[in-house]
Amino acid sequence: MLKIRVLHGVITVGALAGALLATAPSAVADPPNCTAADMAGVAAGVSAATSAYLFTHPEVNAFVTGLKGQPREQVLGQVQQYLDANPQTKAEIRNIRQPLADLRNRCGVNAELPMS
Repeated sequence: MLKIRVLHGVITVGALAGALLATAPSAVADPPNCTAADMAGVAAGVSAATSAYLFTHPEVNAFVTGLKGQPREQVLGQVQQYLDANPQTKAEIRNIRQPLADLRNRCGVNAELPMS
């Protein structure tokens, strides 16, 4: 049983490594600071800043919390309406998320940035 778990783990790690290598032609060709660690670090910083912003802006926190469980299309529309009606909030959130957008653009990552 232990051998099967170890083998499963090795196969899983191998598949993950293969997928990562397949999506990136070579580490040499990538722009600097575009590693998985860089992306995770920037995302963590943006996440922490977003959390701090929501805690210090209870009205925005209440709005975002109220979106829980709604269909994605509906959420996107409501977020856009809210941000259009609150340009200062929109600018502040955009500024918080800018490092992630910069990384995405510099590194060619095609990730969505909700609330931007």
